[in-house]
Amino acid sequence: APDTPETPRRPPPGRQPVPNIATATIAACFRIGTAPSASRAVPVRASSAFSGASISGRFPRNRAVRLPPPRTHRVSLCVTSASAMNTATSTGRCLTIQSHVVSGYVGNKCAVFPLQLHGFDVDPILSVQFSNHTGYGTWRGDVMTGDQLQAIVEGLESNGLLDGYTHVLTGYIGSASMLRTVARLVRKLKMLNPQLVYVCDPVLGDNGKLYVPAELVGIYRDEVVPLATMLTPNQFEAELLTGMTISTENDALVACKQLLATGPTSVVLTSLDLEEHELKNGDSSGAQHHQSHITLLGSTTEPQKGSGKAAFRIVVPRIPSYFTGTGDLCAALLLAWSTKMPNQLGNAAEKAVASLQGVLRRTAIAQAEAEASGKTGIGCRELRLVQSQDELLRPEVEETARVTWLE
Repeated sequence: APDTPETPRRPPPGRQPVPNIATATIAACFRIGTAPSASRAVPVRASSAFSGASISGRFPRNRAVRLPPPRTHRVSLCVTSASAMNTATSTGRCLTIQSHVVSGYVGNKCAVFPLQLHGFDVDPILSVQFSNHTGYGTWRGDVMTGDQLQAIVEGLESNGLLDGYTHVLTGYIGSASMLRTVARLVRKLKMLNPQLVYVCDPVLGDNGKLYVPAELVGIYRDEVVPLATMLTPNQFEAELLTGMTISTENDALVACKQLLATGPTSVVLTSLDLEEHELKNGDSSGAQHHQSHITLLGSTTEPQKGSGKAAFRIVVPRIPSYFTGTGDLCAALLLAWSTKMPNQLGNAAEKAVASLQGVLRRTAIAQAEAEASGKTGIGCRELRLVQSQDELLRPEVEETARVTWLE
């Protein structure tokens, strides 16, 4: 009588029926036999000897499958936890929270690549996702909210992925809710790693113009700056955070001390126009200095190798063009070089400035070539980061741009 599901045939001696094991399936589809009845196939599962997996195939109805005799396998399994996977590299593991553009270089587009070149594992969170930076006049995209950032944080935390961060870098944050969420996140990361280094670039504005709502100034000053290890404001941002006007080197030093007193161990003012240096060099016009040089000034409370002094300045020529993303790149380079050169902030800043100047020189050359070929527009001035890997890793420090210790 023909076989039916109600009258299953017993397999011949020496053959075993295919076990019905409900395990994970490795997709492997195949057929056995060449007889016409082989086309009448039904799905079966055969157990694997490893990890409880199974192999899924298709066998002809009622065709017995020859299996090897049962054997016992001893398998050693290595289970890696999420936190173990996040073990830092020899340089560190950095969470960077700032803006992102699809085309061009600002925010995370200026930070991630240089940090990776310097050996960091980098996890970026995008405070905004724009088509291009706002210097183009028109742009499209979205701004992250505090709730959206909190959701990301909760996802990382639920998988144990907040463990292992050695550094945090923050840049442009566009709303109060987002900034307060960042502050909560940094506090949480400091609990997980008390040695965490937080480099805060308080992106508020430049040249007397705010980029963000005015309420963020107070949130930075009262809630975020006290959490920072290193603070990297420009001149305008330092004035906003301290409530003072900075026009001389002494003003800048006073501002650094005021900011250091709130919590950070290091403060670097990244773009100062201080006319007195030009006057000291014998020039008759302070306005000339404003146009031809730019000053970086830093101060730290940490003991410095090779120097008993805590404050320094670096004066470099101003490249006669306007580039976006330079502050973002500078903060990332300060993080990278200060990590590689611990307790040598002045020398680390010297390397960071040399790297930045090298990128700007290469960008200026590319801009001139593009304009000579008839191209115009702000796109000609986008930073040439990928083309500047030597400058980012092996900068040449010019004699005129070396660190000068002040006090």
